[in-house]
Amino acid sequence: MKLGIVYAGQGSQKVGMGQDFYEKYDLFKETIDNATDTVKAVTDMDVAELSFNGPEEKLSQTKYTQPAMVAFAIGVTKLLHERGIKADYTLGLSLGEYSALYESEAIDEKQVLDLIAKRGLFMTEASEGLEVKMAAVLGAERQTVLDACDRVNSELDGKLTVQAANFNCPGQIVISGDAQAVDQASAYLKEAGAKRILPLKVSGPFHTKLMKPAGDKLKEEFKTVDFKQERSKVIFNCLGRERKQEETIPALLEKQVQTSVYLEDSIRYMVGEGVDTIIEIGPGKAISKFIAKTVDDVKVYSIDTVEDFEATVKELGA
Repeated sequence: MKLGIVYAGQGSQKVGMGQDFYEKYDLFKETIDNATDTVKAVTDMDVAELSFNGPEEKLSQTKYTQPAMVAFAIGVTKLLHERGIKADYTLGLSLGEYSALYESEAIDEKQVLDLIAKRGLFMTEASEGLEVKMAAVLGAERQTVLDACDRVNSELDGKLTVQAANFNCPGQIVISGDAQAVDQASAYLKEAGAKRILPLKVSGPFHTKLMKPAGDKLKEEFKTVDFKQERSKVIFNCLGRERKQEETIPALLEKQVQTSVYLEDSIRYMVGEGVDTIIEIGPGKAISKFIAKTVDDVKVYSIDTVEDFEATVKELGA
């Protein structure tokens, strides 16, 4: 067996996530409590209270979602490691990439929580005062989406922008940017035969050049972090593959926040490298669905609850 571990991104959060783990496993409880201590240095957040009790509206705010999701991911990863389950390859969707770097031992627990709390804050600040939108385009080819974005950007002459933010799986691409530009691109895509355009409940123009201020601030933060050589092979969002020696982790994370996420390419790369078993660490099962639409003959487990975790561990014989 060659194992891949993948981590969910923003949008998968839900009130109550991790509460069953918190109540059953001391290691998970300790992780969440320690996360609160770290995150509170950046933002006013009690990770357990907000994750378990909400309200959902607050949990869905970027500066709160990101630390909550990563704390959950770290806790579950620790439980898997405790049982001898470690990835050969790992990746994460957007903020999930930080959890993947933790799994690979490139950064430690305190570092990743501090960075993700600041990332969420920086992305929130970069979005302030902007009228923005993200939308999932269903049933359109990649080039069709790119052409529609290029057409709108040309017509608006750089005053507003729309970009392809996420290539999730065949037939699902997310566009992001200024609201007017996203609406215009959506209209062109409908004319071009896209089956559906679904607006997403988000608070920022993620993975576009509008996030450059966040990227600039992260660049300064990364100067204080000692990134280690990865133990497991990390597939990076902005590459759709492993990094080369000259491609540094800080530079890739700075780029990631303001450019496209190549999830479909990353999944194909992982399976192409021989991965035959994948664990998604949630909450939610969004990436498992993307995997099913992208590749065949891969065993996928999704860990959202204690029941999922115990069934996965049992199945893998750990």
